[in-house]
Amino acid sequence: MRRVAGCILAVWGCLSAQAAEPVDEAYVRSLAAPGKTVLIMEYYDGQGNVAERKGFASASGYRALSSTEFRVDANLTVHLYGIEPCDGDMVNRREDFAGSCEDYARRGLETLLQTPRVVYCRAFVSETGASAQDATCYGYYHYPGSLDAVDMFEEQLVSLGSHRIAKRPDGASARTDLMEAEAIGRGGYGMWADPRIAGQ
Repeated sequence: MRRVAGCILAVWGCLSAQAAEPVDEAYVRSLAAPGKTVLIMEYYDGQGNVAERKGFASASGYRALSSTEFRVDANLTVHLYGIEPCDGDMVNRREDFAGSCEDYARRGLETLLQTPRVVYCRAFVSETGASAQDATCYGYYHYPGSLDAVDMFEEQLVSLGSHRIAKRPDGASARTDLMEAEAIGRGGYGMWADPRIAGQ
């Protein structure tokens, strides 16, 4: 069972790193609907092709359940694949934060979930039907005259230092596509402002 799980994670790592095709930002923007936060789940097969799509819409948005999970509806929770909070407690004086790594990371995810007009997630087709699904997600943020961007959740969280790249069971990085983002975070942002965490 462990060997099978390792193979699945290795294949998922390839998919997430190469992420099928680059995100079509115009397509993501086109999904926006007035007064709603739209969420699209796209499921990919082993060749990187879209096998299925599911759509959701919420008038109140989506809420973080933990540092890496948010609820879509009563039957679906999305888990951001390949990232994690640091271990234990941390201090970031610049942000006036002292507390658990989990709380700090959850606050980072909650911030990303506050205002996207669209949440666009990619998952393996094997995740279809599961109540908790590993995925990579993007948010479309639009503030007239100041911001119009489609950003990957995991990349933003890691570059801001609220999360770090998780390790696979064999010790390898779960998300090699996020190495540059983590290098930015390690410049002294978020958790990395605490010397104890920097030494981990």
